[in-house]
Amino acid sequence: MLFRRLPVVLAALLPTLALAADRPTGHAAPLPRSVAQARVALLFDLSSERTLYARNEEARFLPASMAKAMTLLVAFDAIKAGSLREDALITVRPETARRWSGRGTTLFLQENERVAVRDLLAGVALISANDGAVALAEGMDGSLTRFSERMNARARNLGMADSHFTSPSGFPDGGATYVSAMDLVRLTRALVEDHPMLYRRYIAAPSMMWKGQLHASKSPFVGVVPGGDGVKTGHTYEAGFNFLGSAERGGRRLVVVVGGVWTAPGRAQSARDLLEWGYSEWDARSWLSPGTPVGHIAVQQGARRRVAVTVPRAYRLTVPRGARGRAEGTIVYSGPIAAPIAKGARVGELRVSVDGALPYALPLVAAETVERAGPFDRTVNGLLGLWR
Repeated sequence: MLFRRLPVVLAALLPTLALAADRPTGHAAPLPRSVAQARVALLFDLSSERTLYARNEEARFLPASMAKAMTLLVAFDAIKAGSLREDALITVRPETARRWSGRGTTLFLQENERVAVRDLLAGVALISANDGAVALAEGMDGSLTRFSERMNARARNLGMADSHFTSPSGFPDGGATYVSAMDLVRLTRALVEDHPMLYRRYIAAPSMMWKGQLHASKSPFVGVVPGGDGVKTGHTYEAGFNFLGSAERGGRRLVVVVGGVWTAPGRAQSARDLLEWGYSEWDARSWLSPGTPVGHIAVQQGARRRVAVTVPRAYRLTVPRGARGRAEGTIVYSGPIAAPIAKGARVGELRVSVDGALPYALPLVAAETVERAGPFDRTVNGLLGLWR
C-alpha cells in the first residue's frame, strides 16, 4: 500500500476565502493576560477542527473531576444502545454510601437508597457528585473495575492516546488517572455529536432539584457566558483548578481547556477570557459541506478506477479577524483503496493549511459507492494502471 498525497486548491472551492485585511495574515490579537496562569490551555474550534491557541495541549495532567465527562459519555452510550434507561432505579450499596456519601462533592446518598439514573446523571454532570458517579458505575457494570475498563475502551475508540481512567469520579489515585487537553476535545466532540439531546438535558442544564433543594451547575460557563453549555470542572490539591468548557454561538462551537490554575476565580476568568478571545478575534466562514467534491482517489479492483471524496459534515474556515484566509490542502490516503467502497466510508484525510499555519486534518469519505469490478473489468483496469 502506498501513502498518497494529492494537492488540492481549496481556495477555488469557496470564493469568499478572500477577506478584507486590517492586520498581518496569520496573526490574531494578543492573548488575554489571564490565560498565562493556566499550566495547560487549549482553545479549539470544533466547527473548523482548528486549534486557535495551545499550551501543553498534548501533555498529560491530572483531570480531577473532569474525568466524570468520560463517565457521562459511557452512560450516554449505554442509553443510546438501549442497555440503560434514564428512569431505571439503582440501589446504593451500603459500602458505597459509607465510603462516598459526604466525601467531596456529594448527593449524600444513603445505604440501600433507590435513585433514578436521571438523578445520578444530573448529580454527576452538574454538581460533580462523587457518590453519584460511583453508584452509577456500580449500577451499570457491577464494579468500578469493569466500569473503568469501559471508560478506557471508549477512550481508545476516540483516539485518546494520552488518557487513562481508574475510576468514574476522578478522585485522587496517585496519578493513575490522567488526560491531555487535546484528548478532552475528542471527548467533548463525542458528547456533543453522538448525544446532542442528552448533552443538553444533563450537561447544559443550569440546575437540578434534589431532595427539595435547588443545586446550581458548577460550570463557570452555563448560564454565565452567551452560548455556554458545558462541560466539566475539576479540582484537587494535586491537580489544581481545571475546566473543560464549551459554548456554541451562531452554529460555531468552541472548546476550552484550562488546567493547573491556582484558584477557582482564576480558572473561571482564564477560561472565559480565552473563549471570548476566540469568538471576538477569529472569523469562521461557511466553507466545506457534505457533497462538495474535494478531489478523487485511486480505486483498486473497482468498477471505476477513481472515487470522488468529500467531507462527512459541514466545516467552517476559521481565520484571524480581518485576515486574508487562503487555504491549501493535500489529500492523504493509503491506496489505492480496494473496492467495494460504500458511500460515506472513510477513505483518507484532507490536511489543511491556512495562510501557512501548521496544518490540521479533516476526515474524507467516499462521495459515491464503487462496486467491485468483474473479472474482465479488473483485468482492463489493471492493464490501464500499468500503462499509467
